[in-house]
Amino acid sequence: MVRIEESRLISGVFIAHLRPFGDARGRFIETFRKEWFPQRSWDTIQTNRSDSAAGVLRGLHYHHHQVDYWYVVHGRLRAGMVDLRPSSPTYMAAQTLEMGGDNQIGVFLPEGVAHGFYALTDITLTYIVDNYYNNGADENGVAWNDPELNLDWKLTGTPIISGRDSANLQLKDIPREKLPK
Repeated sequence: MVRIEESRLISGVFIAHLRPFGDARGRFIETFRKEWFPQRSWDTIQTNRSDSAAGVLRGLHYHHHQVDYWYVVHGRLRAGMVDLRPSSPTYMAAQTLEMGGDNQIGVFLPEGVAHGFYALTDITLTYIVDNYYNNGADENGVAWNDPELNLDWKLTGTPIISGRDSANLQLKDIPREKLPK
């Protein structure tokens, strides 16, 4: 039986504690059911796969019109999340958690929660979203290392970051109309 719990730190983030079944042939794990999450609709679903080398840091990204559900297929990562919704009771709360390896969890990320990850090993991440990709119109970013976010990545070296993510602004410099409501 899968156990779903809401994050104690960020309202609306849900963690699915998954249960693998295995034998000498391999293993099976149910990774997602739309009934697990308090989501308005899963009528439009797009599934994506992201492969990253150890040391890559992706994010932080946030959306106004899309939720994400993450599951690590291979490897281990440290997910980082910050609640950017001023209307949320957990506004500006930050959380990191490790996913993959022995920690078989899925993470549901609501709109307005900035999210990213640091690849602890080479990883394969699958994620389900409730809207189709729209050429970046709903892709927003905030600097992964913004001190105002108080997000402790527990990095041991210099992360590998894309040009796009390196250009993300600090929260104080993002125009109000681009921020979550």
